[in-house]
Amino acid sequence: MNNILEVHNVVKRYSQHTALNDVSINIPKGVIFGLLGPNGAGKTSLIRIINQITGPDEGYVLFDGQKLSPQHIREIGYLPEERGLYKKMKVGEQLLYLAQLKGLSEKQALEKLKEWFIKFDIKTWWTKNVEDLSKGMQQKIQFVATVLHEPQLIILDEPFSGFDPINADLIKNEILELKEKGSTIIFSTHRMESVEELCDHIALINKSQKVLDGEKNEIKERFKTHTYQAKYLGNLVADNENFEIINTQSISDNYVTSTIKLNPNVPVNQLIRLLIDQVELRSFGENIPTMNDIFKMVVNETID
Repeated sequence: MNNILEVHNVVKRYSQHTALNDVSINIPKGVIFGLLGPNGAGKTSLIRIINQITGPDEGYVLFDGQKLSPQHIREIGYLPEERGLYKKMKVGEQLLYLAQLKGLSEKQALEKLKEWFIKFDIKTWWTKNVEDLSKGMQQKIQFVATVLHEPQLIILDEPFSGFDPINADLIKNEILELKEKGSTIIFSTHRMESVEELCDHIALINKSQKVLDGEKNEIKERFKTHTYQAKYLGNLVADNENFEIINTQSISDNYVTSTIKLNPNVPVNQLIRLLIDQVELRSFGENIPTMNDIFKMVVNETID
C-alpha cells in the first residue's frame, strides 16, 4: 500500500522542551488514521509540521513520495481544534475567500458550496455573520471550508467538538464518504469510541515519542488478554493446565458468570468443550480490549 505521508525521524524543540523526539510514522493512502496521545504529547506539533506552520529541527516529511513543500498545501485540508473563522465576515463571503486561497476559481467554489449548503441544509446561512451562529453551526462551516477543495489529505483535530449527537453522526458519515472517495484522513481525538468506530490505523504519541503504531485490528489482537466471559448454571472446576478461573459472580436465577483465562496454546474450542462437559453454558465471549483500554495501558506503561 502506497503512503500519502511519511514522517521520518522528526525532532521538534521549543527552547528547552523537546516536543517530538525521533518520530517516524507512515500513513497509507485511503485510510482513516488515528493520531492519538494525551495532552502535551506532541500531536499538535506534528500536525503543525505537516501543515508547514512550523518545520522540523531534524528529520523530514514526504507527501506522496515528494519532500513536503509549499505546493502541497493545496492538497491538504486542516480542521484545527481551535477554530479559525472570521467572526465579522458573512458565511458565504468567507467560504468563497477560503476556497480561492486553496486554488479554486470563484465559479468552482460557488458550484461546490451550493452542493454542501444543500447537503447540510444551511442555505439560509449564506448572508449570516459567523458570530451570529452557534458553536455547532460554526463547526459545520469550518468543516465545509476544510474539505471544499477535495484535498488528498484531510486533518481533523477533535472534529466532533461542539456537536450534538445528530450533527456528530452527520459529520461522521461525511468523513466515511470522503474516505470512500479516496481521501486520507488524519483523525486526532481523545474520544476513543470514535477511534474504535472510524479508524483503520493508529499511532500513539506520549512524552514526545511514538509508543504504538499499526493497524487498529492488529493492535487489538496484540493486546488480547486471552480471557473469556462465561455465563452458566452449575459448578465449574478449573483445569489449571488449560484454564484458570479469575473471578466468579453470582447473578439472578442461580446463574453465575466467570472470567476465565485460557492458556494461549489451547484452542478456544477446547475450552468451550471443557465448559460444556461441566456446566450448562448459556453465553460465552472473548474479552477484547477496547482502544480506551489500550490507550490507558500504553500511556501508563510509558509513564512508569
